[in-house]
Amino acid sequence: MKNALLPAALLLAATLPVQAAELNVAVQLPKLTVAEYHKPYVAVWIEDSNKQVVSNLAVWYDAKMKNNEGEKWLKDMRQWWRKTGRTLTMPVDGITGATQGPGQHQLNFTVGKAPLNNLESGDYTLRVEAAREVGGREVVDIPFQWPPAKAATFNATGSTELGAVAVSIKP
Repeated sequence: MKNALLPAALLLAATLPVQAAELNVAVQLPKLTVAEYHKPYVAVWIEDSNKQVVSNLAVWYDAKMKNNEGEKWLKDMRQWWRKTGRTLTMPVDGITGATQGPGQHQLNFTVGKAPLNNLESGDYTLRVEAAREVGGREVVDIPFQWPPAKAATFNATGSTELGAVAVSIKP
């Protein structure tokens, strides 16, 4: 009887999906009461313990402006621009998107798929930078270890251009 069940068990195991680690980022953009409001440009990226960029996760900017004028303001996200932005050719497939208004925004990533396919074991920092026309600029950092031993959530909060930022990781 055991020998009859073994092939069925192997077939079942081969057809089950492989559990993949996940990294989810929640970014809150606060509603600001100002005379002239423009949606912020936002960049989300990961740096290793040597402060080198290992992955760009998202860049939200106005890609639909005439003559690519929206790209002109990307350098206002100074930290991101100096680290990696100026080396990229915009738009970047799977990373760039439209600017977002106030509210909670979710980014979900799975290991083995871009942009996390090359994330090795180690200490990292998730960095989120927002810059707004006729507004301010702010960077929030959240350190984390990869791969996670267990599910965990790490939080930080901005004070002006960014609200709550959270990184949830699952093994």
